[in-house]
Amino acid sequence: MPSESPDAYRTIANSAKAEPHKTKGSRFIGEALPVETEEEARERLGTVRRREHAATHHCWAYRLGPAGDTFQYSDDGEPNGSAGRPIFRQIEGRELTNVLVVVTRYYGGTKLGTGGLVRAYGEAAGLVLDEAPKHEVIVRVPLRLRFAFADTSPAMHTIGKFDVEIAETNYSGEGTEMLVNVRRSEVERLDAAFVEALGGRGDVVEISSDM
Repeated sequence: MPSESPDAYRTIANSAKAEPHKTKGSRFIGEALPVETEEEARERLGTVRRREHAATHHCWAYRLGPAGDTFQYSDDGEPNGSAGRPIFRQIEGRELTNVLVVVTRYYGGTKLGTGGLVRAYGEAAGLVLDEAPKHEVIVRVPLRLRFAFADTSPAMHTIGKFDVEIAETNYSGEGTEMLVNVRRSEVERLDAAFVEALGGRGDVVEISSDM
């Protein structure tokens, strides 16, 4: 059954772009992009780099996974700790995941110092994350449910008590087979309730362990 992990997380619904006022002549352009994997994050970073090829720096951070425990950030040549980490803190502070933030800098001729860079990169990242539309994603586990036709009523009654999305229903001479997606935190309780309601006649199998 599923390991202990959040069954819902917040992310951004769409890409967004924002640019605060110039800091001593330098432009800091923040972009927030929804991503699912590290490979996708690298691809989207590459797209920004190519589009903004004349920029001085492309500093970035991403956070992935329902618990946000996969992350990486880069100063892209700026002083150590002055860009990537401040960007990441803006993502983490808003409890967002599956998001990449890139802050592109066009140098304006005046050095800002480490403190100034931390503020500028953090401001651009925070601004674009505040403007990006958010939504909650429910983490679901795919299950295969099997039951005899005679048990249809108690089976459906039990399923209706939980946060279940029915993906597919198939019928055969042996009965009904349903492919469903169940909220992670409800899988074990659904399993127990299904077995009890059907007197042990039903079958609940997590698809990932049944392939």
